[in-house]
Amino acid sequence: MTDTPDTPAQRDYRDTVFLPKTDFPMKAGLPAKEPGILARWQAMGLYEKLRAARAGREKFVLHDGPPYANGDMHIGHALNHILKDTVCRTQGLLGKDAPYVPGWDCHGLPIEWKVEEKYRAKKLNKDEVPAAEFRAECRAYAQHWVDVQREQLKRLGINGDWDHPYLTMDFAAEATIVTELMKFAESGQLYRGAKPVMWSPVEKTALAEAEVEYEDVVSTQIDVAFEITHAPNAPELVGAHAVIWTTTPWTIPVNQALSYGPEIEYQIVTDPDGRRLLVATALEDGVFMRLSASHDNYGWGGDYKKIKGSQLEGASARHPMHALGGFFAKPRPFLPGDFVTTDAGTGLVHMAPDHGEDDFLLCKQYGIDPVFAVDGAGMYREDWAWLGGQGSVINKKFVSAEGPICSDLRSVGALLAASDDFAHSYPHSWRSKAKVIFRATPQWFIPMDVPLPVSPSRLREGLGEGLSASDTLSEHALPQPLPLAGGEQEGATLRSTALAAIEATTWYPPKGQNRITAMVAGRPDWVISRQRAWGVPITLFVDRKTGQYLKDPAVNARIVAAVREQGVDAWSEEVAQDLLGPDYDLADYERVTDILDVWFDSGCTHAFVLESGRWPDLQWPADLYLEGSDQHRGWFQSSLMEACGTRGRAPYNAVLTHGFTMDSKGMKMSKSLGNTINPLDLMKESGADILRLWALSVDFTEDHRIGKEILNGVSDQYRKLRNTFRYLLGALDGFDEAERLPVAEMPELERYVLHLLAELDAKLRAAVLVYDFNSYVRLLTEFAQEDLSAFYFDIRKDSLYCDAVDDPKRRACRTVFDTLFHALVRYAAPVLCFTAEEVWQDRFPSEDGSVHLLEWPEVPEVAGANAATWGAVRVLRQQVNEAIEPLRRDKIVRSSLEAEVVVPEAPLPVADLAELFIVAKVSEGDTLAVTRSDFHKCGRCWRLLPDVVEDGALDARCAKVVA
Repeated sequence: MTDTPDTPAQRDYRDTVFLPKTDFPMKAGLPAKEPGILARWQAMGLYEKLRAARAGREKFVLHDGPPYANGDMHIGHALNHILKDTVCRTQGLLGKDAPYVPGWDCHGLPIEWKVEEKYRAKKLNKDEVPAAEFRAECRAYAQHWVDVQREQLKRLGINGDWDHPYLTMDFAAEATIVTELMKFAESGQLYRGAKPVMWSPVEKTALAEAEVEYEDVVSTQIDVAFEITHAPNAPELVGAHAVIWTTTPWTIPVNQALSYGPEIEYQIVTDPDGRRLLVATALEDGVFMRLSASHDNYGWGGDYKKIKGSQLEGASARHPMHALGGFFAKPRPFLPGDFVTTDAGTGLVHMAPDHGEDDFLLCKQYGIDPVFAVDGAGMYREDWAWLGGQGSVINKKFVSAEGPICSDLRSVGALLAASDDFAHSYPHSWRSKAKVIFRATPQWFIPMDVPLPVSPSRLREGLGEGLSASDTLSEHALPQPLPLAGGEQEGATLRSTALAAIEATTWYPPKGQNRITAMVAGRPDWVISRQRAWGVPITLFVDRKTGQYLKDPAVNARIVAAVREQGVDAWSEEVAQDLLGPDYDLADYERVTDILDVWFDSGCTHAFVLESGRWPDLQWPADLYLEGSDQHRGWFQSSLMEACGTRGRAPYNAVLTHGFTMDSKGMKMSKSLGNTINPLDLMKESGADILRLWALSVDFTEDHRIGKEILNGVSDQYRKLRNTFRYLLGALDGFDEAERLPVAEMPELERYVLHLLAELDAKLRAAVLVYDFNSYVRLLTEFAQEDLSAFYFDIRKDSLYCDAVDDPKRRACRTVFDTLFHALVRYAAPVLCFTAEEVWQDRFPSEDGSVHLLEWPEVPEVAGANAATWGAVRVLRQQVNEAIEPLRRDKIVRSSLEAEVVVPEAPLPVADLAELFIVAKVSEGDTLAVTRSDFHKCGRCWRLLPDVVEDGALDARCAKVVA
């Protein structure tokens, strides 16, 4: 082949075009890449560097609610900690000192239950193991899962003080919990009483409301006859039988009274055996249906005499098992109850004060006390005259229509009807999944409605009569908090103080305030005792004669010191006399053996973590608590109660709650349904940044969804953001300060893009301030896709690739690209923490540098950007693109570069519009129209222009650049 000179058609100009150049990969490879980035952060001490960089700045303290040290991280853990990390990162980006100290809840029944399972598997009884040895196993179990979860959470990219987390089982933490208990005790905000509480016969302990879940069950329902023996206001009732209905047959052996509604109308009917039955008139039909279902040819007769409920005042009946004597022989009084309705049943309610809140309160009013017939395992105690030593009361066979209770009632003619078909919702322990019961037991309570010993403001100061001012119980002065809403009130109670504190707190979303307000307004006294082994003991000595607990600061100080040195094992019978000291004789005192409710533990974390000085970067109160919405009845509330009782205000200024993660169909995740998403598997497959982007893209304040298709959409969103950074990196290859162009010298398009960036900046700042990360991610993604990739990048490719390197337009473009890069990589860093670091290091490699040490970008506000005109340009550009598409489909044009466009009204000079629309020519006319251009195509920039003499030749600009 002979050599011939290049002709325009033959010449390849690719080597003269300034194409983007970068080694930043399009394929992310996050699962393989992220662990290396994590290791680098750990090696360089990123968390410590960030603390040093923000030292002295305005504080922002998020107090981490302790996850439970039990099992692998699940999707709820992942969502929660990603949100917390994003809060701290965005606040740090704003220039604040936003430390993050993670923590774990380590005491309580779930851990104890797991350790017990090991014993049960070996056919061993854990009660035969020394308590200290058993607690040591619980401690080791908790520590194992702390270590496991810590590594799993770190893998999410959570930046925190992982080497120094707080654990509620640390001796110092246990000592602080005891200290907080003593504050309640010394101020008189503690009492021991017998009340019905949620009790798990399987776990043999009281449960908090937060430890109970409700499930649909089918129970036995019975109608029982109590013979009326005395009725001073209606003598004709003597000998008649009051009919009661219940779905808990096992409470009949503990019945002590009957309750009626004073305004309810009752009537007497006669059954086929000639017995007169007393039922509410409004419920007669329902009673008849139940009784007739249990008997053949059942019918009612008699005079149907009616009486008003108030006529039952002073009446009494006898228990169906009265022949047993003793407890059962006592008359059962009729008591007026405002809770008695005609919604269901018979209009008469049997009262067992051991096993119902209404029962307990009404009977107490009339001097009737619980008898504690049912033990902790749900069995009747051995000495109980009826069914003693039998049970369990939650055993379906025991309480069925053919079980011993119903059989005995049937044998004495008191069982009118029984069926095993009543469907309803019933409380269960969320750990053992077994039914719970209401059971009256001696427990320790913090009262909700007793006036506080001093005003909330004095509590906030940590002073006042009745509160210890010793170093032991008041180790740290508290900062002066904001005044509570409504000011001080004479006789403030824990309830009123907590309600005022709720009002003074900012809630995100606002509906959270209504939810917790309703819960606090209606909650009973706080049951703080549990009958288990693994927890912080209720470190009280009770006088055996008076029943009063000892309030001696010196004794309390010894107890706290011992726990600080030895942990919870310090509270033992062997050293009890040493703790009491020489002034008291152990023989005169009962050492309380109950432990504290684990919610009291977690409610004290603000004292241990924020006030102790162990983490000097923190301060009290916290700026934010952030947990799932279930914590309105859990940690949010226990922390609120603890702090209001000891400090007169909430330990937080604001609370952010998130909903729960459902599967892609909106169903609750369950292993049995096979619809769970394991975050550990997801990170192995796709990387943590995909999980982070999902968590921050959904409306997390509501229940939200995750699934394969949803994650595929998130991955697509991620790829677009990654490609935006890749394009910027390539376009900025070789950029230096000498190339930078002042904003005032830039073309209008660049000024408009900087204006859009400033608008984005303001919106992102606003979203951060209210923790609206859903909007934050959406705004960032839309800007990258719609304002940059689909608009600005598309238009400026020609200038970037084909203009001379010193051309002012190209310099302006690259200057704006640099501004965009510095802004976007910072905006993305809290969300895509690994990818943002990868992007930053690709352009600015450094052994000890990190994008996460940077602060919020400085974005120029551009005056005179003529946003309205550019908005019109973009609308018209979209219309032009839509008009070109049919010609492209019909292969009249291969690209928009070959099109000539007529527009009805040009918002800018038509010569400029040709470049903005990426077409050959724009002119004005009556209507929008598109045709193929007759211009020739430049061999370098591929634009069709009038000064190109033939296809493959160069236009004037390209000829100059090539020359």
